[in-house]
Amino acid sequence: MFDPNDYNELAVSETPIPGFFVVKLPVHGDNRGWFKENYQKEKMEALGLPAFDIVQNNFSYNVEKGVTRGLHAEPWEKFISVANGSVFGAWVDLRKGDSYGKTFSIEINPGTAVFVPRGVANGYQTLEENVTYTYLVNAHWSPDAKYTFVNAFDPEVDIAWPIPKDQAITSEKDDNHPPLSQVESEF
Repeated sequence: MFDPNDYNELAVSETPIPGFFVVKLPVHGDNRGWFKENYQKEKMEALGLPAFDIVQNNFSYNVEKGVTRGLHAEPWEKFISVANGSVFGAWVDLRKGDSYGKTFSIEINPGTAVFVPRGVANGYQTLEENVTYTYLVNAHWSPDAKYTFVNAFDPEVDIAWPIPKDQAITSEKDDNHPPLSQVESEF
């Protein structure tokens, strides 16, 4: 369970996926709830987060525990956080090169956010009911955007989802994403 008193210093750290960062956010709580600066360009860039020109802010509201979305690699960078609740986030690098197929996962709650570079497939699973997942992007959505997909439950990517596939709430579209061995990357 998220405790705002556990998060009191801004920190940025790179993960094993090149260009992918975890951001620890200070959260200030009291008897009314909590407050955080979700994204602060100057402070975060000073700590190593790449320059990021935001053009759009998206929200995904998820009613049920176990909602699983992804894995989608998009042609833009994303800064992902939650407005409430928590998710298990998972990523697969689908960029051509040495890190292709590398995975990373972490719990995202109000005190933890991530920066995802272009070409890294993103997915998440809600760990509780009524979760609001939000992300900032540096390019506008377009119906012509080139995405690359990989199946979230492909044994080759070996993501340790906390809720197994047979209990996860997924879409037919996401269920039909190809395994890693059949991915044709756009990146």
